[in-house]
Amino acid sequence: MYKLLFEINWQEVFVPSVSVLELILRGTLVYLSLFAILRIMPSRQVGTLGIADLLVVVLFAEAAQNAMASNYSSITEGGILVGTVIFWSYFLNWLGYKYQQIQRFLNPPPLLLIKYGKLIDCNLQKELITKDELMSQLRHQGVELLSDVKRAYMEADGSISVIPYEPSNNRSTSEKKDLKY
Repeated sequence: MYKLLFEINWQEVFVPSVSVLELILRGTLVYLSLFAILRIMPSRQVGTLGIADLLVVVLFAEAAQNAMASNYSSITEGGILVGTVIFWSYFLNWLGYKYQQIQRFLNPPPLLLIKYGKLIDCNLQKELITKDELMSQLRHQGVELLSDVKRAYMEADGSISVIPYEPSNNRSTSEKKDLKY
């Protein structure tokens, strides 16, 4: 019973049972594959996390969970996988910062959904957004009618930004105020 409770095989805890290069290769392939898949899929869910952020969180959780649950033979293996994920996340962000073409792939430009009160149906279909879902997002931003929207965009993170028309009454009132002063 004493051995079962207090004896620790330190070699199993810290020495990887798989080659370090294989761990780095596995982490790289999984990260880049998932990133590419998530980038190609429509960003239908409105959220605050970007694709890369979500991917890092999921892979960290998986790598750390496997290391803690001893699915790997050592903590070192989990640490190597987490380090690989950190490297690719940082490296892709750095590449996007340095090169505009890569930035466009990593964070796509905003997609126009409404222009001058009219829906852009082909863009809604591309992102798999129904009119009801879009109207729900408009209401969250205080817009009731499509005719009140000058432009609305689906942003890279899945959120929808709205540029409403300026109310004509307020404009004429503010213009009158400017004339008085």
